[in-house]
Amino acid sequence: QVHLKESGGGLVQPGGSLTLSCTASGSIFNIGVMGWDRQAPGKERELVASITSRGVTTYGDSVQGRFIISRDNAKNAVYLQMNSLKSEDTAVFFCNADVKDSLYSTYQVHWGQGTQVAVSS
Repeated sequence: QVHLKESGGGLVQPGGSLTLSCTASGSIFNIGVMGWDRQAPGKERELVASITSRGVTTYGDSVQGRFIISRDNAKNAVYLQMNSLKSEDTAVFFCNADVKDSLYSTYQVHWGQGTQVAVSS
């Protein structure tokens, strides 16, 4: 079983910064892509950012240039540095990871429970 735990959410003023962290634990042989999605009230879940095990990154259009995703493979962790936050960034942020639990298994996607980010003055 694989468990993803997010931390770092909270309330921040517009223009401020916040960093989210997510650590994977459990039956892990290898982790492929890790990333963050978010879901705002009344809206569909959307990609925020993703990063491969070699550090290749992808960003959603709405966060490009403001957010930075990074990872620490030794710690099975992924981070999201969020800068120049806007009210429209308010959402629940979910961590995800593609995990193999053994050499011969396939990658399976796992999700965290989510962490709330609220941007408001």
